[in-house]
Order: sequence, then structure tokens, then C-alpha cells
Amino acid sequence: MNATQSLIQTDIDYEREGFQTSVLRLPYSHNRSAYGHIPIPIAVLKQGHGPTLLLTGGNHGDEYEGPVALMKLMQEMPKMQINGRLIVIPALNFPAFLNGSRTSPIDSANLNRVFPGSRNGSVTEMIAHYVDTELFPRADVIFDLHAGGASFNHLPALLAALPRDTTLHDNYQTLVEAFAAPHTMVMDLLGEDRTYGAAAERQGKLFLCGEFGGYASCSVDGLAIVEDGLRRLMHTLGIAPVAVPDRAPATRLLRVEGAQHYLFAPSRGVFEPCFELGQQVAAGQLAGRLFNPHAPWEPACELHFERAGLVVCIRSFAAVEPGDCIALLAADTQWQ
Repeated sequence: MNATQSLIQTDIDYEREGFQTSVLRLPYSHNRSAYGHIPIPIAVLKQGHGPTLLLTGGNHGDEYEGPVALMKLMQEMPKMQINGRLIVIPALNFPAFLNGSRTSPIDSANLNRVFPGSRNGSVTEMIAHYVDTELFPRADVIFDLHAGGASFNHLPALLAALPRDTTLHDNYQTLVEAFAAPHTMVMDLLGEDRTYGAAAERQGKLFLCGEFGGYASCSVDGLAIVEDGLRRLMHTLGIAPVAVPDRAPATRLLRVEGAQHYLFAPSRGVFEPCFELGQQVAAGQLAGRLFNPHAPWEPACELHFERAGLVVCIRSFAAVEPGDCIALLAADTQWQ
């Protein structure tokens, strides 16, 4: 093994024809298991010479629509006739998934904030390194499925960004239209470049992401959007030439326009919202009131939206600390 090759090992032969299931063996030596590993389930189906689609869920362990959809897909894969390759990992950050938490209970790391990871890093960094060095290079199209988790509820939305290579724009928009989420949102993470998506884009891959629910539950509607959208996506890629669900109404294209579309808590307190998920709000509109539980007789601090937009994401917890994101807005836009 060379100095850059991942320490994660697997029995999967990514080039072998047919259906395989196994685990990614993530080394984890600790007080009660000196030579132990964490087994992360994976399935691969390869038939013919079509494109490779990498599907992952459980990047955050408290988001369930993606993992449930992918576990159901894994159970269908032995009977599927495809042209290409499917690589499916329902719960990528498996320790966090088993713990039902956004971050890993082992190293407290957020998998979606440690890319490109490290061969010799913590367990979460090792997962990111394996994805970046072993899975991304094999994939033509990558889809990472998310939801709001315990702390957020999110309008069902595909998160999209046109590839840097302009020759791929038409292909990318075709995939977005095929998935046909109710909303497609061009996200602004305020300069954050340690994400799964940023790493995939650095490798020039066609990358899709999505948010399909929240509250650490499994939304019936969100799950249906994911399952139907994946079938249409595989059909459009030519991987699965089977009957697909009817195309949903055209997606609504939205854009997060920088920090002005975020609403952050300025101080500690209890927040009373004056808006709902999916509501269209105006610039300057009252967003809510922040109460000081240590001095409840004091007037509440009123918070206002800085920009107009559609409320696409809301915080679950009424208790807030300074810097907590309470809401995220997005405005109608067009591809640029």
C-alpha cells in the first residue's frame, strides 16, 4: 500500500460485472477493540458500459430520506437490468447514522466539512479521503442525498450549481430537469469549500445534492420525491431503461443571494417565529422576536429579514445561541 492510498479496505471489486454487497472497513482502534474496524455497507451493480452513478446518503446521520430510499434501491438492485454502474452507500457517515446525530459520536466531526479528508486523520477524515480518492474518480455523476436533520426543516429542493466546464451545462440542466424536484436551489455557503460537493466539483464531476425534509424524521412526501427522481435520473442517464414515473411539474429555480438571505441569532434566547416554511417574505418584514429568559420582563429583540425571498429552511429549536441560523431564504432566478 502506498503512502496516499486509503487505509479503508473492501472486498468490492468495482470493475467486476454483476451485483455485489459488502462493507468498507474503516480502521478504528480503541480501548475495547485494538484491531477493530467500522463496517460501512455498500452495494455495487455493474452491467454493460454505461456511465457510473454514485449515490450516497447519511453524510449527516440525522437525515433519513436519502438512506431509506437507497436501502430500498439496494434491495431492488439484484433484479435490475442496467447499462453502467451503480455505487450505493446509504449511510456514508455510518457512526453518525447509527447515533442519529449530525456529527460523528467518535470524533465529533462533520463529514460534510472535512473534505478532502486525510488518509491518517480521524475516522471521519478517513471516510472523506476514501470518497475523494477512490469513489469520486470512478464516478461520472454523483448524487448526495440530504435533509434538514434534527435542527432544520427544509423545503424539498435539489441543490444545484452549474459545472465550471461550460460544455457540461446542457447535460447538467438535463439531469436537473429529469429529477424534477419541486424546487431547485443554487446555494451560497458563504465561502465554505470543505464540503462533499466542493470536492466533487474540484474533480470535474457532475454533482447533485438535495434537501428533502427535516426534524430528523423521514418525510413521506420527501421520500417519494427522492425515489421518483432517482428513477427518472437513471433513465435519463441511460443506466436503467425502464418505465419511470411521469415527470413532475417544472422545478422552481431559486438562488440564495449571499449572507443577506440568512437570518442569524444575534444573542442567546428563545425565538418566536413570525413566518412559516414556504412563505414569501419581504425585505424589512418582521421575522420574529428573541426573548431573554433571564430577564423576561425586558422587551423582546425584534429580528427582521434583510432581503425578500421564499423561506426554504427553518430552525427546529426555539432556543438559540449567537450565530445560530434561524432561517434561510432564496429568490427566484434563472440559470446564469
